[in-house]
Amino acid sequence: MSLPTAHYIAVEGPIGVGKTSLAELLAQRLRARALLELAEHNPFLKEFYTDMRRYAFQAQLYFLLNRYRQQQELLQTDLFRQRLVSDYLFAKDRIFAYVTLDDNELALYEKIAPILEVRVRKPDLVIYLQADIETLLRRIEQRGKLYENRLDRQYLEDVAAAYNHFFFHYTETPLLVVNTSEMDFVKRKEDLDDLIRQLHEMKAGTQYYVPLGSRADRDG
Repeated sequence: MSLPTAHYIAVEGPIGVGKTSLAELLAQRLRARALLELAEHNPFLKEFYTDMRRYAFQAQLYFLLNRYRQQQELLQTDLFRQRLVSDYLFAKDRIFAYVTLDDNELALYEKIAPILEVRVRKPDLVIYLQADIETLLRRIEQRGKLYENRLDRQYLEDVAAAYNHFFFHYTETPLLVVNTSEMDFVKRKEDLDDLIRQLHEMKAGTQYYVPLGSRADRDG
């Protein structure tokens, strides 16, 4: 496994970690098509942040079906002719389902999701972005989406913990885990350059991103 053979790359991570920004930057650098979720198009999302218990199932089902529609369009794409970088992994839908849905809603969700999952193409490589909660909160505030002002800190902590649990057990594809708390791919070109260098060195299984400076200290 190496970057030249990774025709389909998915970038994942909790709310505010910067997955869309990185996906767009990678698409530009790799001359790839960017497949973006556009979460703000979910008509239930603003209401969900106001009353999570009431609107969780509607918001979750919309995300599931909209992601599935995008993935079905992806099946028509010749990935050997055009590389693709996505800002989400379809399988992550379950992370939010298990965080937000009650038992009855989750039982219904589990009747629908598996039918869709078997018809979704898996990426060649997943990049999982992490950050500490304070960094996530700061980035959410900086991007200025008004409906996210209502986001509860405990909910964000629960989502981040669920992401860590999901990817700790993830074995479906090669996985690169990147802690972005001290990184800025948008403002620091050297951070992006170094990440791409490590993508070129990816192998099967799970690997953890080691910043350039840390590698120099280790090798020295």
